[in-house]
Amino acid sequence: MRLLPEPVRRLAAWCAVALLVSGVVWIVVRLCVAFRTTVTPVLLALLGTALLRPLFRRLVRAKVNRSVAAGITCAAVLVVVGGVGYIVALALIDSGPQIASSLERAAKSLASHFGAAGTSLDDLAAHARQLLSKFGGTAVSNVISGVSVVAEYMAMAVLALLLVFFFLRDSGRALDTLRSLAPGGSADAAEAMARRAFAAVEGFMRGTTLIAFIDAVCITVGLLLLDVPGAIGLGALVFVGAYIPYLGAFISGTVSVLVALADRGFAVALWALGVVLAVQVLEGHVLQPVIQSRTVQLHPAAVLLAITAGASVAGIVGMLLAVPLTAAASGIAHELRQRFS
Repeated sequence: MRLLPEPVRRLAAWCAVALLVSGVVWIVVRLCVAFRTTVTPVLLALLGTALLRPLFRRLVRAKVNRSVAAGITCAAVLVVVGGVGYIVALALIDSGPQIASSLERAAKSLASHFGAAGTSLDDLAAHARQLLSKFGGTAVSNVISGVSVVAEYMAMAVLALLLVFFFLRDSGRALDTLRSLAPGGSADAAEAMARRAFAAVEGFMRGTTLIAFIDAVCITVGLLLLDVPGAIGLGALVFVGAYIPYLGAFISGTVSVLVALADRGFAVALWALGVVLAVQVLEGHVLQPVIQSRTVQLHPAAVLLAITAGASVAGIVGMLLAVPLTAAASGIAHELRQRFS
């Protein structure tokens, strides 16, 4: 190695580090995929803990026993999530046929406007039932597999809720364990990185939930004023899609505009587009800076790459987990930079 110039040796060292880190990351990702039924509830529980920790802290400050406070918090989650889930599901069920028929009419309208270029859209809309009947046999043959998948997700949800209880109750012990496992004199640095990572996830979850609620209310009110059918269901779609930054807002906004185009015409569709764009401008220039402030600072390109990577690894669940995990990694990187730069 001494025969090589100094710049070449530095490049070789950095290449070796990059290969080592890439190998470790690849092994960790493969292990997480292999043990997804265990890893996914842990990650979801961490997100839930980050979102619910303020309520738990208030109960503890009110001299409530930690176990009782954690139990009350989890019970509140069941009530709130169950109620919201029921409202969202009811809205989507009631508005689903309207939205589907509106999208079909929108596809036919686009096909008629674009001529030959829209033939495929027209054919897809006209033969949707034939496609469903064609693949119906395969769907029926996979009913048992689908039931098992649903049971698996329900089991993971129950496990995640139990883990939220333990994470809330035993958060102090977790820090003590982390400090005891940290090698040498790195206990303070390990605790600081853990706190910074959790703070980033906590800020993301609280900010995203509040922003999703405001976006959904604003778009729902706008669609109701425009008399767009299925406005409640479209608002529910906006709320759920907000947890996938940029991509979720784009999909839910596009669906809203297409429904308005199919049922209310071009002029109302333009007004619906204006409502969606106005809400997005409000989110980007007011809600994001004010609500999330400096807790989570991620470049849009990094967010999109994280969502793409999460989708390729774990599908929809990976898309939901990608951004908070990236925020946690960014928090750790900022802490390391402050300590060792």
